[in-house]
Amino acid sequence: MRKRPSARLLVLNRDSRLLLLRFSHKTGALAGLDCWATPGGGVEADESFEAAARRELFEETGIKVDAVGRQIARREFVLQLPDGEYVMADERFFVVRITDETLSKDHWTELEAEVMAEHRWWSLEEIASTDETIFPEDLAGILAKLQQTPAGQSF
Repeated sequence: MRKRPSARLLVLNRDSRLLLLRFSHKTGALAGLDCWATPGGGVEADESFEAAARRELFEETGIKVDAVGRQIARREFVLQLPDGEYVMADERFFVVRITDETLSKDHWTELEAEVMAEHRWWSLEEIASTDETIFPEDLAGILAKLQQTPAGQSF
């Protein structure tokens, strides 16, 4: 099983609400899967996790940043991709704080345009109490830990 490194972003607005994207798969190996997830995606060859995070943030949201800060979480797990392949996902999480919530679909790939249905800004309480499927499953815990760190006190 091949390893798939990826960068994920915890995008927080001025009200400390987190941006999640809803993915709705209608065809392929993931048909029927409807979930909310953080922006992000695979690390390309010769690209750092931080560079991938900046690129993915821009591609999926139109938000451009110079830096994403330090890695605040990591997880590894078996992931099924839309084409059916199973990979060992190695996800690294970075925090980005923004003031302008304007999002753009201009740089979406064909697959993103097919599966990305909507976006929403969530509070920690909403994430912790929702019945919706959210990835990562422990997102509320990651956010709670971030809130407890000196750099994340304003979450």
